[in-house]
Amino acid sequence: MTNLFTRIKNTITADLHEALDQKEKQNPIAMLNQYLRECEQETDKVRKLLERQYILKDEFTREYHQAAELANKRKHQAEVATRAGETDLSDFASAEYQQYTDRTRRIEVSLEQVGEQIRDLERKYEEMKHKLKDMHLRRMELMGRENVTRANHRINQVLDTHTYSDQSYSKFKEIENYLERLEHQVNSSFYRNTIDARIAQLEKEMKFEESKSI
Repeated sequence: MTNLFTRIKNTITADLHEALDQKEKQNPIAMLNQYLRECEQETDKVRKLLERQYILKDEFTREYHQAAELANKRKHQAEVATRAGETDLSDFASAEYQQYTDRTRRIEVSLEQVGEQIRDLERKYEEMKHKLKDMHLRRMELMGRENVTRANHRINQVLDTHTYSDQSYSKFKEIENYLERLEHQVNSSFYRNTIDARIAQLEKEMKFEESKSI
C-alpha cells in the first residue's frame, strides 16, 4: 500500500513538473513573476519571525528586570529578618532570593540566545531583501530584452511582405494610399487658396492704380 501511494505521489509530482515546464516555455516571464511572488512571501515570513523575536526579547527583558528587582528585595528582607532574629522569615526570604537569582541567570541565558537568533535572522532577512531586489532588477532587464525582441519580431513581420499576412499588409497599403490621397487634397487646396488670394491681391492693386490715373 505504501508503494502504491508513493507511485501515485511520484506520478502527480511528475505531471505537475511537466505542466510547470510547459507553462514556463509558453510564458517564462509569468513563471518568473510567480517565483518572485513566492520569494516575497518567504521574505515576509522571515520578517514576521523577526518581529516575533523582538517581542520575545522585550518580554524576556521585562521578566529579567522583574526577577532581579524581586531578588534584591528578598535579599534585603532576609538581611532585615536575620538582624531581627526571625529565623523562619529569614529562611523564607533567602529561599525566595535564591529562586529569583536562579531565574535571572536563566533569563540571561535565554536573552543571549534570543539576541543571537535576532542577529542571525536580521542578517538572513537583509540578504533575502538584497537578493529579492537583485531578482527584481534582473526581471526588469529580461522584460526589457523580451520587449525589444518582440518589437523587432513584429517590425520584421510588417516590413517583410513575404512572411506577413496579405490582409495585414494590405491594411498598411490602404493606409499609405489614403495618406497619399489626403496629402494630394491638402496640397491642391493649399495651392488653390494661395492662387485665389494672390489673384485677388493683384486685382486690388490694379484697381488702385487705375483709380489713381483718373
